[in-house]
Amino acid sequence: MLEPGDVLFASKGTKNFAAIYEHKNIPAVASTSFFVIRIKDDFKEKVLPEYLRWFMNQPLSQKFLQGKAIGTSIASISKSVLSELEILLPTIEKQKAILEINELHTKERDIKQKIDSMQEQKIQQQIINAIK
Repeated sequence: MLEPGDVLFASKGTKNFAAIYEHKNIPAVASTSFFVIRIKDDFKEKVLPEYLRWFMNQPLSQKFLQGKAIGTSIASISKSVLSELEILLPTIEKQKAILEINELHTKERDIKQKIDSMQEQKIQQQIINAIK
């Protein structure tokens, strides 16, 4: 059974990513396409699940893992390959700061996309008005 804070890693296919299981009152298990990474009690004060997810989804981590994927029709990352990934562990405070910066960056990117979309709509409306 999955537990809140478990990190799920999609090990099969072309999109290998990490996600965090959030318990929503429905018991769940992971399919065989996922590895479940559960942080041991000894390490819960040293690594945040959100940081682990972030680190595993970073381009350098993804490049490393995908470079070691095996299989011709459906690429697969083995447990031994996943265990080779060296995870840099700054202090919990730095992990929290990294996550906060990442969240702000994501919000900034979303706002820029909205601005671009609104700008495009404005230009299109101006063109239509000019035609009329």
